[in-house]
Amino acid sequence: MDQADTWERLSHLLPESDAQQFQDCWDTGEQEAGLDRLVGGLLEQQTAINDTVRAEISVVAETWGMREALTPRLLACPGDGSPHTLELIDPPDPLHAVPDPQLADLVLVPWIRCVNSGRLLIRAHVEEPWGDLSLIAEHYAVLASERGPLVRLFEAFSAGDALTELLQPSVS
Repeated sequence: MDQADTWERLSHLLPESDAQQFQDCWDTGEQEAGLDRLVGGLLEQQTAINDTVRAEISVVAETWGMREALTPRLLACPGDGSPHTLELIDPPDPLHAVPDPQLADLVLVPWIRCVNSGRLLIRAHVEEPWGDLSLIAEHYAVLASERGPLVRLFEAFSAGDALTELLQPSVS
């Protein structure tokens, strides 16, 4: 997932003047402000979005450290009535079964479910000594289901690639 292309595509969800301000945020390195403007504009205009767009915005927000702050507002954006294919899992409950030894020492947090295939995109975090999860995920992973097995593991900062994998047809 190319971030600049995604940002450009998301700008088209907004009215022209808001879209330009959103694009200006990218150009000036103020992505956090831009994401806040995007979700605020979608809510203000009551712009209907589909589940894939909602997931893409969540992934971009994750990349810029804004996912937690924007998720409640993103979930409040109206749907476009198209068939429900993806769902943001909020609030997420960590998975208790570890589907792969590579993830054994991490807290696995469900993030986006593909309704059609049952596949699950998770964030894998380190648990900090004070009990919170690390701010940045150590890995992203696509699981065949909540119980696994692991379909593919991604490094930190690869949330967009993980979403692309989640959207791929399942191979039976």
